[in-house]
Amino acid sequence: MAREYHAGTWQQERAFSPAVVTTGGRTIWVAGHGAPRDDDGNSLAGDFEAQTRQTFKLLERTLETAGGGLKDMVTMTVFIIDSRYGTSFTELRKEYFDGNFPASAMITCAGFAQPEMMVEIQGIAVIDDD
Repeated sequence: MAREYHAGTWQQERAFSPAVVTTGGRTIWVAGHGAPRDDDGNSLAGDFEAQTRQTFKLLERTLETAGGGLKDMVTMTVFIIDSRYGTSFTELRKEYFDGNFPASAMITCAGFAQPEMMVEIQGIAVIDDD
């Protein structure tokens, strides 16, 4: 499976690629993941950074069950509760990807299925056929 990341110009600073081209592989359609609680069930209400880190952790787990990982994400849609968290999210995303960033959109929304949620991520990953 081949991947071609189009780096763009200013997009690298915002930790996303304007386009990712894949050839071959299997597609994983990843449902929205959010994390109002940590692994022990403790509330993360009001803590955007902790919710974002936990959300990436949950995405990684889901992708692992399908034979992949975060590195295989080719696009993601990010929903945040307040646009003022956009830069924070960008900095956190840089920790999870090695410069080959997935294509992405970030949308500010009025709320989530669980009121304490502050971020939700859905996406598409492509993994090798074998």
